[in-house]
Amino acid sequence: MDSSINLSLEQQFSIRSFATQVDQMSQEQAKDFLIKLYEQMVVREATYKELLKHQWGLDSGTTLA
Repeated sequence: MDSSINLSLEQQFSIRSFATQVDQMSQEQAKDFLIKLYEQMVVREATYKELLKHQWGLDSGTTLA
């Protein structure tokens, strides 16, 4: 993780809580969870890209000069 980004106490707690939940999973559960988490990350990235295209007016077929 990038050490230049300071997380809030709430975010740090959330990460710690997540780690505890993962520690209690079986290896198979953890693998399935990791695959689902990655899928959500890919979908989120695609969604952000589409939102930015729309916000910047790049989805209308016009080019910026």
